[in-house]
Amino acid sequence: MRRDFLKWCAYAGLGLATPFRFSRIARAEEKKELPAYEGPFYLVFNAAGGWDTTYLMDPKGIGGINRLYEKGDILTEGNHKFAPNAKHKEGGLSNEDFFAEFGNELLVFNGLDYSVNNHSPCSRYMATGKLDSLAYPTFAALVAACQGPACPLSFLTFGNYSATGNLVAMSRVPYLGSLQRIANADAIDGNERSPYHDKSALDRIEQALAKQNAARNAQPLLPRQERAENMLYAAQVNSKALARVTPHIPKDIPKQRLAQQAEIALASFKAGVCVSANLSIGQFDSHANNDKDQMKLIPELLEGIAYVLRRAEELQIRDKLVVIAQSEMGRTPTYNKGNGKDHWSIGSVMFLGPGIQGNRVIGATDEGQFAVPFDPQSLSTHAKDGIRIRPEHIHDALRQFAGIADHSYSQSFPLGTKVDEELKGFWT
Repeated sequence: MRRDFLKWCAYAGLGLATPFRFSRIARAEEKKELPAYEGPFYLVFNAAGGWDTTYLMDPKGIGGINRLYEKGDILTEGNHKFAPNAKHKEGGLSNEDFFAEFGNELLVFNGLDYSVNNHSPCSRYMATGKLDSLAYPTFAALVAACQGPACPLSFLTFGNYSATGNLVAMSRVPYLGSLQRIANADAIDGNERSPYHDKSALDRIEQALAKQNAARNAQPLLPRQERAENMLYAAQVNSKALARVTPHIPKDIPKQRLAQQAEIALASFKAGVCVSANLSIGQFDSHANNDKDQMKLIPELLEGIAYVLRRAEELQIRDKLVVIAQSEMGRTPTYNKGNGKDHWSIGSVMFLGPGIQGNRVIGATDEGQFAVPFDPQSLSTHAKDGIRIRPEHIHDALRQFAGIADHSYSQSFPLGTKVDEELKGFWT
């Protein structure tokens, strides 16, 4: 039974035992099931490849920067300005509908300076806040390690840059069927109606394991034996905790790729076995036919975000869900010969969730799509005395927001942000 459970963990890429460092005494006193993590939960949406922000939250409509609308066509919803795309989108959710539904909750930052424009370093920089190191964890991994390291699926990732800094296990569950099998490790092919053992047999197995653990706790163990015991105990308690996921796995699998990822993350959040998830869709790297590609992908991304928020409302965890939507770069303000746009080191990021004041747009780009210097104290553009806001400033603010800035894990991976460059009042 436990062998099968660990086998399925291996199939799904789960390092479930990694965060556990129980002492022998602690193991004997631990409960048989891990308590549920109750939030907050963090979802990071990655538009991998580089989104065209001028077709979303930072519209221009001048100087040939965009070809599908003019400056006079730019729309507003509260304090938000956005490009009109309802007439041009290929499926998904239009900017008009997205901002009408969620604009009042949405915080947008424009004019983010990525410093470089290559995919790999940009992805790493945007995910971790550190450009010149391969060791730093992503924010999603860091917050999982700080707030719920013992959760069986503490940090879920579905792609993009996902380094953990060796702080927490990286969990990959590619399909809802995989989650079903993991959640019902004591059932044939994950079917809870076909258990390997009835409840009385499971209870006796648990009692036998408890006696076995208690007996071994009293004995000195070599390091390798100690680690093996920890792995067995982790499998035992995680198996029971993961069973809580089952009631929240939908019977009907959604067709959209972001919605499928979201259902795995949301079911895990609701069950209290997950802290954060890294969601991703690719193909934004529109070097050819920029307008057509972006009009397909931006609405798909927005539809995915909307799906998450609506589904979280159904699961009654919307008030605990923090959403971050980002990309590793923007697109150039000019078109190339293939009607595409190339890499641009200036972009935007969006936030939504409890504790984040919405209906706000901070930062800006000028008419040439260059970042306008920004005053981090007043949160206003200031061409003379402002600074260039980079990912480390955003990550410093995220750590403060999540309450993990002073955690030893965060201190082990300093961002080097100067005190006078901290974003004051960024969230409210």
